[in-house]
Amino acid sequence: MKKTYKIEVDCANCANLMEEAANKVEGVAKATVNFMALKLIVEFADGADPEAVMERVLDDCRKIEPDCEIYF
Repeated sequence: MKKTYKIEVDCANCANLMEEAANKVEGVAKATVNFMALKLIVEFADGADPEAVMERVLDDCRKIEPDCEIYF
């Protein structure tokens, strides 16, 4: 399953670091951050609970940029 989320991120470097962090979360098959469009596209692994996975993605992204938001 693939979903697109609106994100708030302040710089392109942070967006790149957030993409790397999201790709390391268990349950994420592939994550892509489009800084210009402020979108996060996540393809979930089979059997993953998208809401639980996104909570972990948000936690990891806030380690990079504490005020980032992902709307899900």
